[in-house]
Amino acid sequence: MKVIFAPGNGGGSPKDNWFPYLKEQLELLGVQVIASEFPDSQLARESFWVPFLRDELKADSDTVVVGHSSGAIAAMRLAETVPLLGSVLVGAYHTDLGMPTEKVSGYFDRPWNWEKIRKNQRWIIQFASQNDPWIPIEEARTVHEKLNTEYYESPDQGHFGGDYYKTAFPEILEALKAKLL
Repeated sequence: MKVIFAPGNGGGSPKDNWFPYLKEQLELLGVQVIASEFPDSQLARESFWVPFLRDELKADSDTVVVGHSSGAIAAMRLAETVPLLGSVLVGAYHTDLGMPTEKVSGYFDRPWNWEKIRKNQRWIIQFASQNDPWIPIEEARTVHEKLNTEYYESPDQGHFGGDYYKTAFPEILEALKAKLL
């Protein structure tokens, strides 16, 4: 079993924010963590990210993808075609939000296959925040409704990093431990 980190666009890295904290904590539990730099990190286009997850990082039925923002979107599109153990969606959304960078990403050019995303995983954990400056809470609530995620909604966590520097994320660690141990 392994955990793969998928960061957000705009140059996001698995060395940003809470990713190093989570990597360290999971490795202390004996979990293999892959925290690779992604290609096309500015735009995070599906044509680069889903094949990278599937073919280079070897995401499969023994893999948990922890995706933040665009990384959560990549995890959802990956799960349409690749069986996973599970995923953690942080700051997830389902439309291009009217943003040019999201429109060119390719993730929103076709309808979501919610049933396949659900059925191709044993579980999905989701974190959302009411004061996220980029993702309206209705977006996250729709993802939760469509995927029947284990859902954690906060009033004040913003974008869980990116809009501020979030170095620890004990809630995600506890939710993952409950599934993995």
